[in-house]
Amino acid sequence: MTKALGVWRCSSLVIGNMVGSGIFLLPASLAPYGGVSIIGWLLTTLGALMTALVFVNLSRRYPRQGGPYRYAYEQFGALPAFVVAWSYWVSIWCGNAAISVAAVTYLSFFFPVIEQNNLIAVVVSMSLLWMVTYINVKGIREAALAQMIVTVLKIIPLLFIGGAAFFVFDLQAFKPLNTSDLSMGEAINATAALTLWAFLGLESATIPADNVDDPKRTIPKATLIGFAITAFIYISCQVAIVSVVPNEQLITSGAPFADAAKIIWGGWAGYLIAAGAVLSCLGALNGWVLLQGQVPMTAARDNLLPNVFKDNKKDGVSKFALIFSSIIISILIWFNFSKGMVSLFTFAIMVSTLGIFMPYLLSIFAEMKYLVKNKKLFSNISSSLFSVLAFLYCVWAIIGIGSKAIVWGVILILAGLPVYFGYQWHRSRH
Repeated sequence: MTKALGVWRCSSLVIGNMVGSGIFLLPASLAPYGGVSIIGWLLTTLGALMTALVFVNLSRRYPRQGGPYRYAYEQFGALPAFVVAWSYWVSIWCGNAAISVAAVTYLSFFFPVIEQNNLIAVVVSMSLLWMVTYINVKGIREAALAQMIVTVLKIIPLLFIGGAAFFVFDLQAFKPLNTSDLSMGEAINATAALTLWAFLGLESATIPADNVDDPKRTIPKATLIGFAITAFIYISCQVAIVSVVPNEQLITSGAPFADAAKIIWGGWAGYLIAAGAVLSCLGALNGWVLLQGQVPMTAARDNLLPNVFKDNKKDGVSKFALIFSSIIISILIWFNFSKGMVSLFTFAIMVSTLGIFMPYLLSIFAEMKYLVKNKKLFSNISSSLFSVLAFLYCVWAIIGIGSKAIVWGVILILAGLPVYFGYQWHRSRH
């Protein structure tokens, strides 16, 4: 029987989860560094590609539900697997709260009253979250179909901007190469650190493996297709925007994609980009809501979380996990708006990003252990090289995040340990 997720639905999950809200502001964040931002994009793309190739190899070796969680469980056992599941799950909570807030911010372009009234903003933000949660509760097939439709719609305006790069490219716009006060090396590090957030989610196709048709073939193919399309969109859009928007304007721009679209095609194009931004948020939200149910469900199947998180109908959907997660996210959204649009939003992004790096590192270690255990470290040179380069990339990225965020990452992991040991103690007593 054909399962819910084929190559294109899996690819749309990867693209939808990677292309979220952040890409629409990145060109402005990168503008102070000038043309060197393209070097940052290329280096980040190379490092992220190495990480994606590690997941491609692991998905062929372990074509089972859970992605990074499964790889940690198979190679290191229950506790490391729980740490991966916990950090990834909490990361999704924080990330989805931030995406919901961002979606409302972009909607205010069409409905200014949203920006003017915090209560309306909260209601709209939570409504979007629960609408997407309802779609996922209905079933993974419905969620995957919605993801594919939204992904196609949201990348159309981005592809227009990216495609324009071939017609508007201006080499002079990239000179001087480094417009910051930093050295060339420091500027490259800074731009690479900013762009790495855009590639989080490249592992998305590996997680719902039990719902994927022919996972050994589909997951690797979908991961690479999704990564290639996303990388093209990112780099080509950056080239187009830098070519047409003056750097001094770009630095202060609150909507760099809309500014570029207006210059290339006229005022009406700004509305197209704003609509694309809203759809981008909805696509990312739908994809990550799907995973917020899959991660705890998989851990519960292995008795690392209570049975209530399992898919009791064995249909690959844990309604309780979806609803429980969305309740937590709703609380985060409420505090986000009550504290203001910036402070907790920034915190949520920071915790979300740190939470995903633990699964990445343990997945890389799982691949390395597999190669050593099966005496393939030197015979399978390509896999070994991908693993080493992916490890170096992740370490570099973590260092770039800063000590404050690393401290929060440690707190995040430690917060899950009482949950793990408490539940294991409960199981041993019953």
